[in-house]
Amino acid sequence: MTPDTPSGLAAIRREMARQRTDARASYRDAGPRAAEVAESLRRSGRLLLLGMGASHGLNRAVEPLYRDRGLDAVALPLSEQLDQPLSTARRTVLVTSQSGESAEAVRWLAEAGPGVDAYGVTMDGASTLARSLPSLIGAGGVETAFAATRSTFVGLALHAAVLAALRADPSDFLDVLDVEDEPDITDALHRLAGVTCVVTSGRRLQGLAEALALGLTELSRLPCFALECGQLRHGPMEMLGPRTGVVFLRGADATGELVRGLAEAVAATGAPTVVLDTSGGAPVAGAVTVQAGCHEGIAALAALLPLSQRLMTGFAASRVPDVGSPIRSQKITRVE
Repeated sequence: MTPDTPSGLAAIRREMARQRTDARASYRDAGPRAAEVAESLRRSGRLLLLGMGASHGLNRAVEPLYRDRGLDAVALPLSEQLDQPLSTARRTVLVTSQSGESAEAVRWLAEAGPGVDAYGVTMDGASTLARSLPSLIGAGGVETAFAATRSTFVGLALHAAVLAALRADPSDFLDVLDVEDEPDITDALHRLAGVTCVVTSGRRLQGLAEALALGLTELSRLPCFALECGQLRHGPMEMLGPRTGVVFLRGADATGELVRGLAEAVAATGAPTVVLDTSGGAPVAGAVTVQAGCHEGIAALAALLPLSQRLMTGFAASRVPDVGSPIRSQKITRVE
């Protein structure tokens, strides 16, 4: 960082710089609580993941991984659960709030009367959430920089611990945590330089696409939103052109070829196209492909999350002089 780096951006980069260390510690220390959550999941067979903002994006990212373990897993925004509640009877509930103090989480705790199979996921062990529910606590304390980075990575590690307790193999995920060298994104940022809107898209990695879109919007102050690949095919391609950038996330899973085919079709429209790729396959024709190894599942998320963070901060830094300093929002949203 240079002396003229905006203070908000400097704060975000400090969070990112320590996230791998905190993620490793979180995974290591989560064992007993993760085992408790896993046992609840074995009893219930059903999981409801609740959160807001980036916490909901994290929940959406891990939702398919719990389904892979044979669980009926659903991720909903806490606001939706408050207004249109899904029954929590005979479900294990994980409520995620990095601060443990977001307005919806606090109201849900007060109104819902959580049962014995409800747990928290938070960065603050002294928060309302952690005091109210047995919780998975992330290492390193509460995140203070605007736009979630470290908290999402640490949250992913906490879920990795639960999945390992459900007998998912964590070895590739743990290997990715130790990889410090990250791919160059210069060409990707150059490809997006002239856009006025960004769409992010994936299939099994759609939850991460949603978290990326949120971060891009928060930091760049431009309209950025996520559309699952199938949904993008069904009509919204009409918006594509040289001013609309599209960022795809692709892993080494059965949906990788579908993502590749759509990315090539999008690039052919003239829309600047970037693929953040852990498929291990060839670069996508017409797109800037940033390759980050060959991974699927939670390891793909761990490989692509830091890449997404660097893309969103680099993109925003080219657009906003005071990037990372919110003008209409707060780090902790305490009102609905």
